[in-house]
Amino acid sequence: MKSVIVRAFLVAVASSIASILVAFAAVSAAGKNLDGLALILCIVCPLFIAWPATAYTFWQNDKLKSAHRELSRTHAQLAAAHRRLADKARHDDMTGMLNRESFFATLDRSRRKSDRGALLIIDADHFKSINDRFGHLVGDEALLLIVEALRGGVRSGDVLGRIGGEEFGAFLVGADENEAMRIAERMRQEVEQIRFHPDGDRTIPLTVSIGGTICGEGTTVSDLMRSADRRLYNAKNRGRNLVVFERDMPEAA
Repeated sequence: MKSVIVRAFLVAVASSIASILVAFAAVSAAGKNLDGLALILCIVCPLFIAWPATAYTFWQNDKLKSAHRELSRTHAQLAAAHRRLADKARHDDMTGMLNRESFFATLDRSRRKSDRGALLIIDADHFKSINDRFGHLVGDEALLLIVEALRGGVRSGDVLGRIGGEEFGAFLVGADENEAMRIAERMRQEVEQIRFHPDGDRTIPLTVSIGGTICGEGTTVSDLMRSADRRLYNAKNRGRNLVVFERDMPEAA
């Protein structure tokens, strides 16, 4: 408020000076002199009129600026909250991976941009037995260890998602069959190396079965899912803790 008063006073002083100069010029042009009363009025009137009017204007302007700053801060906070909510809606709460809907939406967008890449479907082996023996909290701990291992097996830029309770999807962007097989095998080994001790010294093995397929030209997400699922069930039937990866898209098309 002090700043408003000072600024308004300076404007009022400037108005008084301008009033004196205008009055002096007008009187001189008429061939007369500016007497004392006229001079006082030229000084006092702008002070009494311009000072409060200018102070009110400055005060209102400062209020508007403050309101605009507060509105900008609120808008930024709302935008940040919206981004957090949108990000939360796209991710699985427990693992932080993309949820099923977001994973397949991302996969579909990637497929529209390029035909190159591979899809892996990964399933934790015998996971129900861990939940049944040790409870769901211990099962969650095991699942998080598996998730960390899977993340360690993929490349930067690959897409990971949780597409079921203990089932995950990985889209290996641009990978050919050999590279995809190496990545899938690395993920399997990363999980196999986990040392999980839910009840003391005894180690409970954690393994995954992986089915994979290469993206064929013109194939849809549904085609890829069916193909990778077949290979996943093949891996399960052949004893689990296994990667089955074959290019067989004509059958799925």
